[in-house]
Amino acid sequence: MRPDPITATRPRAARLSALLLCLAATAAAPAFAHGSHGTAEGFLAGVLHPVTGLDHLLAMVAVGIWSAFLGRGLAWQLPVAFPLVMVVGGALGIAGVMLPYVELGIALSVVVLGVAIAARWAAPTAAALAIIVVFAIFHGHAHGTELPSATEPQGYAAGFVLSTGLLHVAGIGIAHLAMRRALPGVLRACGGAIALAGSWFVGGLFGLA
Repeated sequence: MRPDPITATRPRAARLSALLLCLAATAAAPAFAHGSHGTAEGFLAGVLHPVTGLDHLLAMVAVGIWSAFLGRGLAWQLPVAFPLVMVVGGALGIAGVMLPYVELGIALSVVVLGVAIAARWAAPTAAALAIIVVFAIFHGHAHGTELPSATEPQGYAAGFVLSTGLLHVAGIGIAHLAMRRALPGVLRACGGAIALAGSWFVGGLFGLA
């Protein structure tokens, strides 16, 4: 019996769609990674901030993808831990506590999370949480330094945390779609693209990109 050509093309279409989604985000990274975010102005600015900063966007989506791949309790622990710890980092930034190499830490978070996804690294619980905690501190600190200049700091913080959570959910959705369709190569490709974008961010900090 000959296979239905429409049915046969569905896995290929799903694979292509998911891959294009990842590549579309990472392709824009050089243009938006280190641009000025301007002065925080309130809830809407907080919601939009992670979306307009591609280094932050990719890291947060990567957290969702990696957590879904890891499964176990980490499927919800990592997406919950990241914004909570990010608030701690933000508080340090608001208080004026200096943290060295913040931008480098953010850029490396994209590289490390991308590599973890591409390598399908089933990290132990303690290691996965430690990675998330360290990188969340860097991300939170970077945004906490902006809050004192915000006209509505509470609204900005609320919008930023909400947007972060939604990006985690988007990453979880991408991972579940790929796993449901039995397309592990898509996740590897997404991880590789994210890691390459992170390498671009790191190069940019040293004038190499």
